[in-house]
Amino acid sequence: MAPYFEETTTQVSALADDESVHIAPTSSFEHVGKELRARGKMVEYPKPPNFEDKYEEREYLKGRLAAAFRIFGKYGFDEGFAGHITMRDPVLTDRFWVFHLQSKRVNPFGKSFSMIKKSDLLLVDHHGTVIDGGENRLLNTAAYTIHSAIHVTRPDVVCAAHSHSLYGRTWCSLGRKLDMLTQDSCAFHDDHVVYDSFNGAVLAEQEGNNIAACLGDKKAALLQNHGLLTVGQTIEAAVFWFISLEKCCHSQLMAEAAAASRHECPIEIGGEEATRTYGVIGTPAAGWFAAKSLFEVIHQETNGDYLR
Repeated sequence: MAPYFEETTTQVSALADDESVHIAPTSSFEHVGKELRARGKMVEYPKPPNFEDKYEEREYLKGRLAAAFRIFGKYGFDEGFAGHITMRDPVLTDRFWVFHLQSKRVNPFGKSFSMIKKSDLLLVDHHGTVIDGGENRLLNTAAYTIHSAIHVTRPDVVCAAHSHSLYGRTWCSLGRKLDMLTQDSCAFHDDHVVYDSFNGAVLAEQEGNNIAACLGDKKAALLQNHGLLTVGQTIEAAVFWFISLEKCCHSQLMAEAAAASRHECPIEIGGEEATRTYGVIGTPAAGWFAAKSLFEVIHQETNGDYLR
């Protein structure tokens, strides 16, 4: 499995006298910033865990994936039976080197995201055959049709997320990329695409390949007349990018409606400023860090029930 991203142990000073420090994570924790000179003890900057035992890592990631579904359920991203999140299995890393997907973990088809537990997850091969997992072995065909192609073409991707969220699918009906209207939208500056074809539910292998090809090296795709798709080097990042992208779609829909009523257009952020902002909030480390609190809250709200 590809590494989460380059990381090192970075420490910062905890300021005294009620001073606050805001440090934005970048693509490498080594470059968080200069060590701050201040009174107080040194604290380690948060970063994803590393595992020497890949089976231990598998169990940890399955728990994170189950939590991701609970988060999607909380946000209402499980309407009907559309939507899925997949995770590359860390134990079978040798099978990915030939760019041929062998396995990933997906959600059991037909079960509410808000009820999914770690024991419900299914291990599926690249043919869509369920080879391990929970009692419910009914598989969403689109889950492996879209995601298997992405996992093949993007060895850096650990997690991919897709759902027919309300504002995402509404924005996708316009067939346009997002404009850089807010600081948050800058996380997707030059890092999202529009897949401008809709051929019904994705059940054919070629359609999945086409989506993966369109995604390229970006972290998000707006599937025209369909919905949002995000990927990440961590489960946390993929989840946060999806939630953030959904909110950015909502924000732009409102901004354009408000501006139109005044016969105006929303004010866009300049390219240089958007690029600079992306370097702060659009990196893999930023995505992981931004999602950290979402996972902590869902753990507290469910008392860790998803880990069963």
